[in-house]
Amino acid sequence: MALVSNPKLNIVWTERGSSIAGTRITLYDVMDYLKAGYSHQDIAQKLGLTIEQVDFAIDYIAASRDSSHPLPRVRRMA
Repeated sequence: MALVSNPKLNIVWTERGSSIAGTRITLYDVMDYLKAGYSHQDIAQKLGLTIEQVDFAIDYIAASRDSSHPLPRVRRMA
């Protein structure tokens, strides 16, 4: 993955899991909306993100699926 100069376009590890930097939005939140058929624009609006943040998260998810380092599994509390 290339270095990014915009700190808002970054993925960080938090106690909630892999999240979009500067937010409480996890990559799993983005994936849930993708699986439900939402557009990138709709995801951005629902989660209070920019289109660039959503696109970056989706690119990160796609890259992690294709790599030997997939997204870590996070146990969700019931």
